[in-house]
Amino acid sequence: MSASSRFDVLTIGNAIVDVIAPIEDDFLVAQALTKGSMRLIDTDEAERLYGLMAAGVEISGGCAGNTAAGAASFGARTAFIGKVADDHLGHVFRHDIGAAGVHFATAPLVGGAPTARSMILVSPDGERTMNTFLGACQHLTSADIDRDVVAAASIIYLEGYLWDPPEAKIAFRHAADAAHVAGRQVAMTLSDSFCVDRYREEFLDLLRSGAVDIVFANESEAKALYETADFDTAVAALRQDARLAAVTLGARGSLVVTREETWQVGVSPVEQLVDTTGAGDLYAAGFLAGLSRGQPLADCAELGGIAAGEIITHYGARPQVSLAGLARQNGFTI
Repeated sequence: MSASSRFDVLTIGNAIVDVIAPIEDDFLVAQALTKGSMRLIDTDEAERLYGLMAAGVEISGGCAGNTAAGAASFGARTAFIGKVADDHLGHVFRHDIGAAGVHFATAPLVGGAPTARSMILVSPDGERTMNTFLGACQHLTSADIDRDVVAAASIIYLEGYLWDPPEAKIAFRHAADAAHVAGRQVAMTLSDSFCVDRYREEFLDLLRSGAVDIVFANESEAKALYETADFDTAVAALRQDARLAAVTLGARGSLVVTREETWQVGVSPVEQLVDTTGAGDLYAAGFLAGLSRGQPLADCAELGGIAAGEIITHYGARPQVSLAGLARQNGFTI
């Protein structure tokens, strides 16, 4: 961590409680759901779908919250900005993220929408289909962005899902501007290929204008960003537009791309894949924990792979063991 920073990583995103349940693929067909996608739903649909789901588990989640918790498990000093309601699930989220060692001081929403929740349907192959009710988290505004906290973080990390609520989009830009004024780095995850489809031109402008320094994506998101079926074409375009990009490739590991070099890093071996929820979030956690400590980029990607490998062995997107311990087992000093 830089001597002038209080936090290694500050993440900003949707504060969501995950409701995770196993389903058969026939269920997705019957409900006309696209396997592997994320869709936004209203209160009525949330209640209807919840009534059809098998018994599940409730675990605090949200992309940026997961990344903050994962980075903290590596020993990084982390903070999170996101909006929950002053209700039961909001209290659950606040307790969970604090217990993970993440600084979270965003004021709750009082008297408005309930805390957000995402109903995650996990297929037998571990693929997850997300149905998200945004609730209180879409009421994140620029007033919630503490410029002192932003300035105190070496890297800030924002999620593409913030582009859905208009006020959160403004908050995103406000945070990125504050970070750059303070001389900090701004990272972003593209979040979902359907999210990319909705906001492609705006996401490209964030990269090309320099508002975002580092971009995280998976293979399908990278292809969607450049409207191509050819991955090499997408990588070539990313090289031109982003100062630094990290692209996850599932079982093939990940690719780190700068304007000058490319590194491909393999995956950590996994005995049993249970649930891919949060794999990308935890990859970002490992990568950012390493980057904030000045690790070489290939090592950052390997740390990301270690974190992703742990998270897919169980339900939920928060690590169940010390990721710093796993890193040490794999030869890292962290």
